[in-house]
Amino acid sequence: MDCIFCKIIQGEVPSYTIYEDELVKCFLDVNPDCNGHVLIIPKQHTLDLSSIDEKTMMHIYKVAKDLKKRLEKRLNIDGLTLIQNNGDVQEVKHFHLYLKPYYKEKQELKPIAEIYEKLK
Repeated sequence: MDCIFCKIIQGEVPSYTIYEDELVKCFLDVNPDCNGHVLIIPKQHTLDLSSIDEKTMMHIYKVAKDLKKRLEKRLNIDGLTLIQNNGDVQEVKHFHLYLKPYYKEKQELKPIAEIYEKLK
């Protein structure tokens, strides 16, 4: 399989992982739109909203809720947008949920390694 997310899960491609358990892996986006831009992916290859099982989807949203607290505490975010794309707008054909922090004041984009140190 030539899925970049599956390669990240298998450790073939490095990532800035901030949380992982038996069902999901959470890591910083390598091309972030903002400081703290996180992806949550299921470890089992699943295409999209139509094919993900309910247990995994509910777990992903529980993890998102926990990560929201971490982002608030460690990065002082003012809000959070969750995005989950399907079909033609889905760049990587593996279910993923974006967590995109919002800041009232414009933030300079910091190096991923710096953000990682604050979130790990």
